[in-house]
Amino acid sequence: MPAERKPGYDMPYYEWSPLPTRPVLKWPNNERVALAVILSMDHYQWKPTNDFANGGLPESHPPYAYKSPETPGGVSGGGRPFPDVIGFSIREYGPRVGIFRVLKILDKYGITPTIAIDAMTAENYPYVVRVLKERGCEFMAHGIAVNQMITSKMTQEQERDYIRRSLEAVTKATGTRPRGWMGAEFGESEHTAAILADEGVGYICDWPNDDQPYPMKTPTGDLYSLPVNLTLVDLRSHWYGRIHIDTYAKMIMDSFDVIYREGAQTGRMMVLNFQPWLMGTGFRSKYLDMALGHICKHSGVWKASAGEIVDYHRSQAKG
Repeated sequence: MPAERKPGYDMPYYEWSPLPTRPVLKWPNNERVALAVILSMDHYQWKPTNDFANGGLPESHPPYAYKSPETPGGVSGGGRPFPDVIGFSIREYGPRVGIFRVLKILDKYGITPTIAIDAMTAENYPYVVRVLKERGCEFMAHGIAVNQMITSKMTQEQERDYIRRSLEAVTKATGTRPRGWMGAEFGESEHTAAILADEGVGYICDWPNDDQPYPMKTPTGDLYSLPVNLTLVDLRSHWYGRIHIDTYAKMIMDSFDVIYREGAQTGRMMVLNFQPWLMGTGFRSKYLDMALGHICKHSGVWKASAGEIVDYHRSQAKG
């Protein structure tokens, strides 16, 4: 394994590092908070398939869906038989309508988002990819489809094939190989970080355990963790958790107020993850605007891409 295990810590990818023991972190121009907004572009499959050419895994693989099909027609993550028209259609609101409304709000505050895009979205929505490229967005790989999540049931060979499929699809669609990774549904196995590093990925967003980036230990590669604030992911708190949208917006603002105050002593970061099919609806977008307006009225906020935050932290650590 990548590192020697120590008593009380049963995983090998990094050492425990309590924040008060770390050197003071200084962001550019002594900003207090590094802000990154990640938009997840997820494809919900009309009918999951093992056909590699149609977005699934090779025939030699079992179907690694979010909820694996067990009948000829399969069942969706919500328990509906495929095709799950509601599941497919509500998510397609994102690339059809929601993304453009969200981008308009981000433009208002001078925020260029980082785009977590899965293989099937990259392949099926070239217009959206082009719009995002023209804005100068950074793209990170995001699996194959939201129905297909990495799990510990996959062999290492199967997982590597899955990761390569995702990286290659984003590279082909955008013209640039993605440096970052966010797993579909934040799914990982015990081998994922090591495989990603071996495939040349520079940072991952699946470990929500910190207010600063940190290096990870892998046999190969230079891998960083860029923790997303999982509590503030709209899909987790607002959609699945059923927290009212006004309360959810207040959670974002209250969280920012705390880390902004703490950022006067040492730099903090706020990595927000939104789904355009969710936050791009009319009534929700009002609260996204409100929350970002609260954050951006403060001085001392560095609006950056995910990769820029990682690069700067890495340069400080090496300096």
